[in-house]
Amino acid sequence: MTSPAAQGVGASDVLPVGVGGDIGVYALVRAFHEQYGSDAVVLSSVATRAMAGSTFVTNVVVPGIDQPETLVDALERVAAQHPGRTLVLLTNADWYVRTIIENRERLEQSYVLSYCSLDVLEKVSSKEGFAEICDRLDIPTPRTVPVDVPALVAAGGRSAVADLDIDLEFPVVAKPSSSADYYYVDFPGKKKIHHVDTRAELDDLLGRLVDAGYPGAFLVQELIPGDETQMRSLTAYRDSRGRITLLSTGRVLLEEHTPGTLGIPAAILTEPYEDAMDAASRFLDEAGYTGFANFDYKLDPRTGRHVYFEMNPRIGRNNYYVTAAGANVARVLVEDAVLGRAIDPVRAEGEVLYSVVPFRLLLRYVLDPALRARLRAARRRGDAVNPLVYRGDRRLRRRFVVAAMTNNFYRKYRTYYPRPTATGY
Repeated sequence: MTSPAAQGVGASDVLPVGVGGDIGVYALVRAFHEQYGSDAVVLSSVATRAMAGSTFVTNVVVPGIDQPETLVDALERVAAQHPGRTLVLLTNADWYVRTIIENRERLEQSYVLSYCSLDVLEKVSSKEGFAEICDRLDIPTPRTVPVDVPALVAAGGRSAVADLDIDLEFPVVAKPSSSADYYYVDFPGKKKIHHVDTRAELDDLLGRLVDAGYPGAFLVQELIPGDETQMRSLTAYRDSRGRITLLSTGRVLLEEHTPGTLGIPAAILTEPYEDAMDAASRFLDEAGYTGFANFDYKLDPRTGRHVYFEMNPRIGRNNYYVTAAGANVARVLVEDAVLGRAIDPVRAEGEVLYSVVPFRLLLRYVLDPALRARLRAARRRGDAVNPLVYRGDRRLRRRFVVAAMTNNFYRKYRTYYPRPTATGY
């Protein structure tokens, strides 16, 4: 249903308010600016380069924004400063999604929210919950061993780790069940995703999680063969009526490799995958999910089937590939949650190369000749896009900042992933 805060207004009244200053939030508010000419407010813990020098984004710095009460108070202050506007609340981080949903009653007094209920979030936000739904629907997932870290603590801490039965072949992938829980834990060598070559390395990692007091489950998963070009991304929107009104899929070309961003797509070529759209649609319907969702999956060369790793209860940092391919993500949200109108389902079907890294650097890591030819063709057609490079936001200072951010990827890849490998690790 349309939020009371939005009744009787038009799209021109909309003010997107983003939480978090990353590329994905800029891409979201850029979509609003493209579609409606909307200015935007973005809250972040520090002033971020993704927002620097923008002509339409006001970046509000809120120290301690990761604390729920601090975030909600700051959002209420922003709302008080913009009477008469329809405020649409956006974010691209699991921990902020949880805070928004848990404080829905307060925030809905001032904001339009298009997020699932708390009980649905609990079902889909843990990777075990995701796998349970996939199992019911016969959607393939990797073999997984969940490790209950608090149970290890209770059983003696590090001394209990060696007794775990990990019935998987190494190397394996290890990652948190809940990204929101993981965000608040620090320990030496922390990465977004860990690629573990031996049982000794795994025991050491689990020991560090025990020492850090990680409060949930940590998942050990089989490694699906293939490099990063076998990874896929899917973005969907399921509206308040229970209809899926947006679907878009793409082939990942290159992932980021710094410890805090490992596994996030840095480049995507849009491609249609009907089987993935069907699987995601069935999953969202089964879960009763509403709002944006992003699925990570991979083509398993052993079976020829896509294997699904997780569903993020948000749109994903790489969301601009959807807007660039012809389905503006702001429109599907506004039509549903602000204007209360049903729309015909849309798919982003144009072939677009999305990349945050320099084109020359990207070609260094894409080895398949046919795929390289498609990337060059997309660039010649003018269908290569960087979400931060926007004709409608070309203040000179911003252009310098974005150029520096883009060129900095040369240093990052030289440091963390100097040459392509058969596994992407």
